[in-house]
Amino acid sequence: MRTYTSPEEIDAQMKAEKERNKTEDEEGASVNDTQSEDKLTGSEDSDDEGSLKRKGVEGLIEIENPNRVAQKAKKVTEIELEGPRQLSRREREEIEKQKAKERYMKMHLAGKTDQAKADLARLAIIKKQREEAALKKEEERKAKEAAQSAAAVAKGIHTMSLK
Repeated sequence: MRTYTSPEEIDAQMKAEKERNKTEDEEGASVNDTQSEDKLTGSEDSDDEGSLKRKGVEGLIEIENPNRVAQKAKKVTEIELEGPRQLSRREREEIEKQKAKERYMKMHLAGKTDQAKADLARLAIIKKQREEAALKKEEERKAKEAAQSAAAVAKGIHTMSLK
């Protein structure tokens, strides 16, 4: 059969423990104070936390392995505030590549690169060809108008002579 502790018994045990702690506080030093407070709050010493269920002799002998580092959980805010982190090689190369591309585009827009100079020369040649073509078209149009007006005059004289 199971036996249950009544709430009155639990309260009595708690009161007795508190009284015992008070008497220890009055008698004990500051070291005893911190231990009694830990007992009141139900927490254990930091030494006891690591040795909760150790196998074999580990519970009896304290061994500190310098190669074994306890993993501590970090908050996101702490990680960001730690300062500048080291970039990996790939990240550095990517940043350098982007900066080089930006520098090249600035130089290209200023007309200082070989490709920009070649493009500008090609554009100048095309502009000149288009201007010449436009002048030639204009001359042809004027010549055609002159020919049409001469033909109209000739027709007008020819029609007048028949009348």
